[in-house]
Amino acid sequence: MKSEQIKEITDRAAEQLVAALQAGHSEPLTVYLKAIGRFHRYSLHNVLLIASQKPNASYVAGFRTWNDLGRLVKKGEKGIMILAPILRRKSQNDDEEREEISRPIAGFRAAFVFDISQTDGMELPQIGVVAGDPSEYADRLRRFASAQGIAIEYSEEIAPARGTSYGGRIAILPRQSAAEEFSTLAHELAHELLHRGERKASTSKRVRETEAEATAFVVCQAIGLETGSAASDYIQLWNGDVQVLTESLAYIRQAASQILGALTDG
Repeated sequence: MKSEQIKEITDRAAEQLVAALQAGHSEPLTVYLKAIGRFHRYSLHNVLLIASQKPNASYVAGFRTWNDLGRLVKKGEKGIMILAPILRRKSQNDDEEREEISRPIAGFRAAFVFDISQTDGMELPQIGVVAGDPSEYADRLRRFASAQGIAIEYSEEIAPARGTSYGGRIAILPRQSAAEEFSTLAHELAHELLHRGERKASTSKRVRETEAEATAFVVCQAIGLETGSAASDYIQLWNGDVQVLTESLAYIRQAASQILGALTDG
């Protein structure tokens, strides 16, 4: 594939992504955000308590929250104990707004949560997924990574992330579909190509994730995978927008061109 063709593919894909971002949140993303909002942010102390009792825990929530999300705790599962704050009752003179801001803590009580692995039921909402068959391009993408001196490994420990790059090494979550794994690897390779050394320190997480996901989108589009709303949903999760995308277009084109050049050269 010639550089002019790659540029044309990149520009066309970028235009599609701009349009998707301008359209706002997709329905899958809206549902996903609502569901994730049901998971509480736990204190460091409770994180340590959870890890000591169930080291492989990924998503934890209380019995009622799981029910609300359409999942039931499996019979016989043992709860993970955490410490929940006991809030003092507001006095009749306290207005509701003030109580929401600074309601005092009277103490702590034992409470129990359960990991998603301890439940059955409806799948958790996911943002748009990539579908299709990357065919021989999957092997070519791996060979490209190897040629760059980047090792690829599988790891359950990175869940719920689908992939993580460490600088010369990429970890991939096992058991993704072929299309999802290809997209994940393209995303992490973009990080490896664009966000190592000085540029990582000079860019925000928002910019880096926008560039990596946009690069993966371009590459997936070029080989015929069905991307749906996956890329725009992911970018919006990181508060990325059209301005960030357009300002980063040169870097996106740079990474996409490197990857597509290797894929089409075989």
